[in-house]
Amino acid sequence: MSLRLMIFVMKLGRNNHWIAAGLIAIVAFTWLTGCTSKIEREVVVYTAQDQVYAEPIFQDFTRQTGIRVRPLFDSEAIKTVGLANRLLSEKSRPQADVFWGNEELRARQLEFQEVFQERNRLAVFGFRTRRIVINTNYLSLSQAPKSVMEITNVQWKGKVALAYPMFGTTATHFLALRHHWGASAWETWCRGLQDNKPFLVDGNSVVVKLVGRAEAWVGLTDSDDIFAGQREGMPIVALPVGGETLYIPNSIGIIRGAPHPQEALELSKFLQSPHVIQRLVQENALEGPFMPVGLGIKVDWPKLVSELEPANAIMKTIFLK
Repeated sequence: MSLRLMIFVMKLGRNNHWIAAGLIAIVAFTWLTGCTSKIEREVVVYTAQDQVYAEPIFQDFTRQTGIRVRPLFDSEAIKTVGLANRLLSEKSRPQADVFWGNEELRARQLEFQEVFQERNRLAVFGFRTRRIVINTNYLSLSQAPKSVMEITNVQWKGKVALAYPMFGTTATHFLALRHHWGASAWETWCRGLQDNKPFLVDGNSVVVKLVGRAEAWVGLTDSDDIFAGQREGMPIVALPVGGETLYIPNSIGIIRGAPHPQEALELSKFLQSPHVIQRLVQENALEGPFMPVGLGIKVDWPKLVSELEPANAIMKTIFLK
């Protein structure tokens, strides 16, 4: 409380001590509340990283820095698409400070839309992979399809599971295959896949469950979901990586005009720290700390993002019937 304000309160309360005491209490409460709000720091993060992995990391960050993390997680069904659309809608009035994605496509889309700040705008780290998973009670490695191209063969009719290819890492993989094979060959493959009556489900973890229960014998999913299924004792195994494998890094972007820019920078650095990356690797949220060079599909991100809408429109006509 300022000296001038204290003198004013004392003069006012000369003839009424109750008024003075009440005014002093109100002013003191206001001052203390103001101090508390100045001391408390927070950061808002929109994240597609699985909540089971992300929450303990946010708690560690808060313990180390005193900065409270307010996360918004995505849903299993639409994954990063919902968060990306929300950030685009909030572009003129940002509500988030940091975007933490667990794949690259939507991060690149946001980058090209200038959602991220110019400095430290986007970073990628670690990797997972898109893999074919099989039920080992029904298939051996020698019997399994050798590539994603082969899952359109008639022998796999009604035996393949995948998440809806308009969302998440499945979308990124499909769009990368379009770039890899060419638009015409890719569309033919998509139609052949749909003709084979696959299980189309809400998320990669559901794919693993279907294969684990042998409702499907073959699945397209992410390496971390396969590891999770194996921990639960499911009779599943991932096929080896190959030329059609998509390597998937995590991505971090600081939002342009973030309400808490300093806190955003601190969280961004923390999430990219060797300690956090190694923790994610140990928990099988990531397969490794560094993206391999020269393996899997090489993606031209500016071209892929520029073709995103027409390619998505084709997939909707094929898979949403």
